[in-house]
Amino acid sequence: MSAESRLKTIRKLLAHVRDLLKIDVGFILWDGSTVPADLPAGTFAVRIADEGVIAALVRRRSMETLLNLWVSKRIDLVNGTIFDLAAARPKVRSRDIFRAANKWLAFQATRKFWFVDRGGPWPLADQPDEKPSGGSREENEKNIQYHYDVSNAFYALWLDDEMVYTCGYCTDWSNDIGQMQHDKLEIICRKLRLKPGERLLDIGSGWGALCFHAATKHGAIAHGVTLSTEQFNYAVAKAQRLGLADRVTFELADYSTVQGQFDKITSVGFQEAISLDNFPTYYNTVKRVLKPDGLFLNHAITRPAKTTRKLFRRKNEEFALLTKYIFPGGELDHIGNTVTGLELHGFEVHDVENLREHYQRTCRHWHDRLLAQYDAAIAEVGEVKTRLWLIYLAASSIAFERNSVRLYQTLASHKRRGASGLPPTRADLYR
Repeated sequence: MSAESRLKTIRKLLAHVRDLLKIDVGFILWDGSTVPADLPAGTFAVRIADEGVIAALVRRRSMETLLNLWVSKRIDLVNGTIFDLAAARPKVRSRDIFRAANKWLAFQATRKFWFVDRGGPWPLADQPDEKPSGGSREENEKNIQYHYDVSNAFYALWLDDEMVYTCGYCTDWSNDIGQMQHDKLEIICRKLRLKPGERLLDIGSGWGALCFHAATKHGAIAHGVTLSTEQFNYAVAKAQRLGLADRVTFELADYSTVQGQFDKITSVGFQEAISLDNFPTYYNTVKRVLKPDGLFLNHAITRPAKTTRKLFRRKNEEFALLTKYIFPGGELDHIGNTVTGLELHGFEVHDVENLREHYQRTCRHWHDRLLAQYDAAIAEVGEVKTRLWLIYLAASSIAFERNSVRLYQTLASHKRRGASGLPPTRADLYR
């Protein structure tokens, strides 16, 4: 079957798809031809680099195939971004699409491309299957370092100046990423009612921003723990550079081995990394090192609850790809289970706040900043990693916008008799 015959068939199929889905997206094929044939310059379009792309999708229609094609740039977007593609969702119902689809044309395309070489490269093909973390230090360290030890310089290209890599906090929806992250660090300290001289533990302390904010703005004595070598070295050097090494310290260790007693404890974007089966160890660790009258703030991404635990733990294809290629070992809780887990381990929950829309904006800022630094990012970590992170950040923003994932801050203390010591209202948080 000739190459020209295959091109003719795929042009017909793509034109049919455009009409069927009622989407205003063009296609640019490997020979330079377009669908529609008169595609105006500057139109948002999907570029297909070679006919092996079609062959690969014919033989295995999956998100994983698409991801490999995306990171290798064999599928690319022209005059737009992933957000534009998401906005071009079909304007007709799925059952109506299936009913109206030209199945003979689809069969013809399948038949003609089935034996075509799918080409390459396939940069993600050798990635081993991923499973939730077993909880050992070695496994936790491997998983954390896979994601966070990519390159400090890479993260500096698109994070804010303080290198905060968790959901920002919007006091106004139009705030930029720097303001959002400053306000997030501040609202955490306010929720903890952090006072001068109090000892703060930050579990999963990243590049140290929360510890530095707590020390400089609230007079706390802060200690961070991480398993990321890159983050640890950065944070220690920053503490020395700022003359804060006597008040802000960091430890390269598994969170479960932390010793001492702390007035306040934070865990910001950490719980997601340790898997559901290890939550008892996590809660018991916090309980062990939190002073009797202390406060604990847990900040974590969640998924909506399902009717059974078994159903909840079943990963859809998108989430399975996220944990395989971006966050190995991780699992997301649902907020009902978080609250239940805290209560079962001897905590009293005082406050729960949903920051879903804040994280949608945070991820969008990150995506746009990374895209603006595309060439510099490629120079630092390569094009595959850059494109992988771009699609992860965009997909995350879209998922938060569509409410398939959420982000909660939960404030808790040891369960005890008598007064909690907290103010009667939240007014002090917004003074």
